[in-house]
Amino acid sequence: MLTSRGLNLMRALREVSKMNHQLGLQQVRNSGGCVYRIPAAQPSRKSIIWSEMLGGLAWWWILWHVWHEPDHLIGEFPYPDPSQWTDEELGIPPDDVNI
Repeated sequence: MLTSRGLNLMRALREVSKMNHQLGLQQVRNSGGCVYRIPAAQPSRKSIIWSEMLGGLAWWWILWHVWHEPDHLIGEFPYPDPSQWTDEELGIPPDDVNI
């Protein structure tokens, strides 16, 4: 994975240097990789297709698990009925206690 990212970075840098050379521009010192006055290099069609496929796979994975394992989102146990709770469980003092 690092190799493929390094290769894409090297290709992009080579394209930028070619464009700078063709336009007669010099590299700005300490530019940090920013592109100034020229558009950034466009990603290749292959990388766009791969990114779309990876995004589609990620969404399929998420939606598949939401559909087949919804308990991860809504909880594994039924919600308790608050009308069945006692005053003691709710922390309410008895009626005959003077505050």
